[in-house]
Amino acid sequence: MLQSFKLFNNCNLVFSRSCSGYVSRTRYLMRLKEDDEACREALKFANVLLYHKLAPLLQKTRSGVCKVASFKTADLEQILEKVGKDKHFINESLLLGCTDKSEPQFSLEVGEVERSALEQECRGTFVDLRKAFFMITPSESALAAKMSPVVIVLVSDGSRCLLARQAMFPPGMYSALSGFCDMGESVEEALHREVAEEVGLEVENLQYSGSQHWPFPQSSFMLACHATVNPNKTQVNIDKAELEDARWFTLEEITTALQNPPRNPREQPPVFWVPPSYAIANQLIREWANQQQLLRSTHRLKFRMDQQQRFSHCMTLQ
Repeated sequence: MLQSFKLFNNCNLVFSRSCSGYVSRTRYLMRLKEDDEACREALKFANVLLYHKLAPLLQKTRSGVCKVASFKTADLEQILEKVGKDKHFINESLLLGCTDKSEPQFSLEVGEVERSALEQECRGTFVDLRKAFFMITPSESALAAKMSPVVIVLVSDGSRCLLARQAMFPPGMYSALSGFCDMGESVEEALHREVAEEVGLEVENLQYSGSQHWPFPQSSFMLACHATVNPNKTQVNIDKAELEDARWFTLEEITTALQNPPRNPREQPPVFWVPPSYAIANQLIREWANQQQLLRSTHRLKFRMDQQQRFSHCMTLQ
């Protein structure tokens, strides 16, 4: 999603030629951000997403899967008139970005319109952003544009990994530690500080893993890392103001959690589960589990080779 938006105040729009390819799409989007006239042209034929007090409008597909609803400008103008809103209200739309096909996307906040009337006309439901994020596809999950830098770190003592939960988490869910970067602070400094503050451990080594935009509770740019601590200094001292619980988990526990879905057929959450696969916390946990399994396989192979060498040596002596 984009960090900056364009606000539109009139509807004198002309269509702009579509682009193709990543570079063309990126430059087209840059033009929309910098050129108000180009934005007005694009809005006339754009796809518009609706939000009611920041809750996105979702629709169910025939297969029962939820998707973020979008409307062509002309269709949305008719909907607005049906619910008693001037069609020119659509000019308050904000630029979100472009699809892979270079189709411009906009969002429109309709919080001042009666919610039920809009839901009926649009054949959808406005869903709280937190809940909506777990109902839609990963490609639709970036629903807000402002970003704040956040470090997220999976701490390991060499054989176990440390996961924690906040009181606001769903029952049974544990995740990696995370926190906002302070002004003037590097990622490394923020990571060292967060681990020390939240669980009372001192990080020795860091390794960068990847990044991800995360839309709530306030849109964040997640910087994911692995960290190790001294295996002889693993006593956790939780900051109760930040965390409800934090503890070490074995590879076996993590492997089981990765194989279990967040919900079972009875709609009951498991006793212990981790964030879904599209969350970067899940990526960190999977990377750690894969590394541990590789280490175990390497150790087993080395053990067998040592045994074979000793056996060969004994046979030679005989």
